[in-house]
Amino acid sequence: MTDSDSLYHRLFSHPLMVEGLIREFVPDAMAVGIDFTRMERVNAKFHGRRGKRRDGDVIWRLPTHDGSDIYLYILLEFQSTIDRWMAVRMLVYVGLLWQQIIKEQKRSRHDRLPPVLSIVLYNGDRPWNAPTELTDLIALPTDSTLWRWQPRLRYHLLDEGAFSREDLARRESLTALLFRLEHCHETTELMGLIDQATLWFRHHPDYETLRTLFTEIVQQAAQGLRDQGATLAIPENIGGVKTMLQTRVQEWVERWKAEARAEGLAEGKAEGKAEGKAEGKAEGETEGKANILLRQLRRRFGPLSSEIEHRIRTAQSDQLEEWAERLVDGIPLNEIIPLDRTH
Repeated sequence: MTDSDSLYHRLFSHPLMVEGLIREFVPDAMAVGIDFTRMERVNAKFHGRRGKRRDGDVIWRLPTHDGSDIYLYILLEFQSTIDRWMAVRMLVYVGLLWQQIIKEQKRSRHDRLPPVLSIVLYNGDRPWNAPTELTDLIALPTDSTLWRWQPRLRYHLLDEGAFSREDLARRESLTALLFRLEHCHETTELMGLIDQATLWFRHHPDYETLRTLFTEIVQQAAQGLRDQGATLAIPENIGGVKTMLQTRVQEWVERWKAEARAEGLAEGKAEGKAEGKAEGKAEGETEGKANILLRQLRRRFGPLSSEIEHRIRTAQSDQLEEWAERLVDGIPLNEIIPLDRTH
């Protein structure tokens, strides 16, 4: 089990995280009347491939409100890479789980098996493209008479990266905050998420275990951020991470200004000497700021429109500095440099 898998295992071993996952990201499951107050962890005693014990899964039994003995089993499988044969793996896990239930509960030949909701939680960078239905992996034409004897299974895919930033921001659960942290690539965006996490735990002081786990998530998110190619040194607490990031943002802005001065110095001196004016140096520095800002914007957003380039080339020094500070805020290009001339 990788460190990431282990962290997810610990996170979703907490009932609050599972409840947030189901309520916000699997709403159809709520129709059966799940009673989250009586949810229980299931100790899986089956083994996976090569006979190794399956320690990476988290399985929960969720009773329903209707008073019946029907339970909804939630089987969570954590993935950071795409597995084309995931539907086959899930079929095996469900079968092993049912075998365990039959053995432990000593079910009679008149009993029926509880339903299972299989969830694959994927946090990789590439979009998930493996089939979510087992039938898509079986080599049979659609009109074949053999289909009646083929096993059927569909798992519910939660691809964290498929949710937009705006969609996740509208959700209130810690699970949604986890997804946002996992796919955060901007320093100041991470600082805002740290603020949200800190505020949540301040209002919920009894969740110390989750606070510790979210500190690990924040540290991983900060470790993944690169500042001019240098890996950040990560403090051991959320507050320390935020302070470090604030320092990095200021360092980036100051370094940007210094590089702009250095880049524009030669042109500025030459221009100033040729014209006999001090303004030449200042103009060269402004041009240096514009050149570096253009490079940073292209690095993040790709090719820029001619209108954006013109605005940057013709902007004053203080306006360029304002845009550079917006650049580290993790906002869209049209918010960094609005095209509306009234802004």
